[in-house]
Amino acid sequence: MNAQCCRPVAMDLGVYQLRHFSISFLSSLLGTDNSSLRLDSSSSGASVVAIDNKIEQAMDLVKSHLMYAVREEVEVLKEQIKELIEKNSQLEQENTLLKTLASPEQLAQFQAQLQTGSPPSSQTQGTTQQPAQPASQGSGPSA
Repeated sequence: MNAQCCRPVAMDLGVYQLRHFSISFLSSLLGTDNSSLRLDSSSSGASVVAIDNKIEQAMDLVKSHLMYAVREEVEVLKEQIKELIEKNSQLEQENTLLKTLASPEQLAQFQAQLQTGSPPSSQTQGTTQQPAQPASQGSGPSA
């Protein structure tokens, strides 16, 4: 019962604080004086319209800043996508080259490892690296 009596006072205080914060925030955004945005019970209709206009200006400003930030982020992401596509293409070419240089035995071992999910053994790694070394030496001067 006591909590119900205090709620309207606490709510009024919260509304007052929120209104004061909003006015301070808007005035700092718009570069205006707090006194021009004061709200009192004697506010005329014109001051309410002026406040609405200021709020609309602030919202437009926030919107334009957000749109600018989003455009910048889109450009960064486009560049990252382009780099990833290039890297993917390079890795696909490397994969194709390694497949052509690998012996049928090495390919069979690799397929078996993929099916069992076991990591390649050190012996298998040694045999797959031997053909790759001449390929990297051969492709180095041509690049």
